[in-house]
Parts: sequence; C-alpha cells; structure tokens
Amino acid sequence: MGGVLLRVGWALVWCLAAGFGHAATFEEQLATAIDSSDRSPAERARDANRKPLETLQFFGLREDMRVLELVPGGGWYTKILAPLLEEHGSLYVALGTTGVEELLKKAPYAHVKLVELDNTFDRQGRRLDLAVLDFEVRDVDLVLTFRNLHNFSEQGREVMNRASFQALKAGGHYGVVDHTLRHNAQDTAESWRRMDPVRMIKEIQAVGFELVDFSGLHYRPDDELRYEVGRKSVTGNTDRFTLLFRKPN
Repeated sequence: MGGVLLRVGWALVWCLAAGFGHAATFEEQLATAIDSSDRSPAERARDANRKPLETLQFFGLREDMRVLELVPGGGWYTKILAPLLEEHGSLYVALGTTGVEELLKKAPYAHVKLVELDNTFDRQGRRLDLAVLDFEVRDVDLVLTFRNLHNFSEQGREVMNRASFQALKAGGHYGVVDHTLRHNAQDTAESWRRMDPVRMIKEIQAVGFELVDFSGLHYRPDDELRYEVGRKSVTGNTDRFTLLFRKPN
C-alpha cells in the first residue's frame, strides 16, 4: 500500500513539474503578440475584423521562419510579426516603409531588417508603377502583403510578384490579402481599391507561383463588391480574398 501511495505521490510531483515548465505553444505566443500593450487600442480594435491569428495560421507562419513583409504601412502586422520572429526567425520589411521607420528604432523592433531600395514610384493614374526590383534577400520562407496589390498598376504588380518569387526559397510561400472586386467588373473611381481575385491569381501564377489554397476568413456576403472601401457603409466590412501561393521546388 505504501509503495502505491509513493508512486502516486511521485506521479503528482512530475505532473506539477511538467505544468510549471510548460513552454508556450506558437499559437499561444501569437495570441500574446496580438494582445500586446505595444499595440494601440485603435490597432487592437481592428482584430475582430482582420483576424490576425487565423490569417497568419492560414499562411503557415512559424517562429523559425525568415519572413518578408511588403508595404507594411503603419506597422499593424509588423507589431505582431516582430516579437514572434525575434528569437528564432527573421523579419524583413520592404516597399513603402516610411510609416515604420521610427517604429524600427525602438528596442522591441530593432531586430527587424529594413530593406533599403532605390526604387522610385511612378504614379500612373491612381496606381503606382515600379522599376525593376530586387529585394536583395534570398531563401525567405514567407512573403506577406496585406491589402496592397491595389496600390500598384499591372506593371507594378508584376515587378513586385517577380521580386517576391526571387526572394523566396524553393517551396516558400507568398500570402496576399486584398479587397474583392466582382470578377470582370470595370475599374472605376468608386472601385479602384478593389482587385479581381481571378485576375490576381492569374497574374501571380504568370511569374511562376503555384496556387496552394484560399481562405474564406474575410468573406463578407453583405458587401456588394462595388463601393469604395472607405465608405462609412462599407469600411470595416469589405469582402477580402485571402490567397496562398508556393514557389515550386
């Protein structure tokens, strides 16, 4: 009887020790980064709509990856990605980085690598052209861009897509999100910040990528797909396509 009690006692000790030594899973680390006080209340208020945890899980993010974020804007995703990749991975940001340059001077983000480019944006109507582009980063595991394809002309998107293909390692992935335009709908002043997902798939495949998967995470059935995404009746509720591509081995 005493031997049984002794074995039970040691089992409890080991269970408690295992509990105290629990290493956070990557999902838990991601949730912590999303809930970080470094993110402003305004940034966190958009989490319910943008679903960063589910989106980054869909794109296959891991803590040991080399990740390139394109057109980071004000750093909404950068603030989530940076702490996750600090210890075991690397984060690079490129194109339209003016909004994060001050952020990257602060200690929690100082490890993020800013890709300096000499590229000059040439505006063609509402959208931007790009000259020949090389991010000068190689063997990246994942390239990400969120709601940015619409900022570039067809020529500019081709340049960006080719540069992303070049930066990725064989088997690496390219994840994109953007506002949805109805297939074959006319590009107008009202809808120019929307992209036809079928057309985007064809353009990205044309530079060598394979389409791996798509997600309905950001599907919004009540978005009519024709109004300016900044309208009060639409903003925060736009239908967005979420696509994952792969560079073949």
